[in-house]
Amino acid sequence: MINDKKIVVVLPAYNAESTIAKTYAEIPFDIVDEVVLVDDFSRDKTVQVAEELGIKHIVKHDTNKGYGGNQKSCYNKALELNGDIVIMLHPDYQYTPKLIHSMAYLIANDVYPVVLGSRILGRGALKGGMPWYKYVANRILTLSQNILIRQKLSEYHTGYRAFSKEVLQAINYNINSDDFVFDNQMLSQIFFAGFEIAEITCPTKYFPEASSINFRRSVKYGLGVLGVSVRHFLAKMGMYRSRLYSKPT
Repeated sequence: MINDKKIVVVLPAYNAESTIAKTYAEIPFDIVDEVVLVDDFSRDKTVQVAEELGIKHIVKHDTNKGYGGNQKSCYNKALELNGDIVIMLHPDYQYTPKLIHSMAYLIANDVYPVVLGSRILGRGALKGGMPWYKYVANRILTLSQNILIRQKLSEYHTGYRAFSKEVLQAINYNINSDDFVFDNQMLSQIFFAGFEIAEITCPTKYFPEASSINFRRSVKYGLGVLGVSVRHFLAKMGMYRSRLYSKPT
């Protein structure tokens, strides 16, 4: 806990048996109260390894629900556990758990309600091995999103995110896509609801075991991201109504 606020780390897992132990070992349990792992119907021993590590809260999907579907289960379980600060950490060890302190303290001290670990601030992305085509696509998409959403993030595509309970309860994330565009829908909802987002520099690692999507799915993701940003712009202008921005029931 920090300032009597319960901290829950959620791990959206899919075929993470080779990296989960390394990730879990670096979680700072001096402040983290609970860890939740959601297994999205992995074909390896992710659940077995998680159980051996002593992870108490394991949610098992009986079908593969996708990256967005996994996150929905993560956040729902964290709120069920009465988490005040919820931090999503990928169990593939692409992002360092050593930033959890910094992200959690910003929220616990009411500086910002949302914190992102940015690979683009500094030289974390390229230094960590991000492919050039992904880096270029990231920069183009982020520029377009900032123009349409009227914000100034360094990137919208990081998978390292921390939220206050109030943010998760204020946005209707359960109606979002079950695919990768979920991440951008969520940020759009957060900005639309009037919350501010902070970023901290985050090193990243690209290696064979780290999760990634292929070129075809990357193109689909990019088009989906632009679609979200256009709808956000039109909704803000009063020219479009979307369930995306409805309040949770």
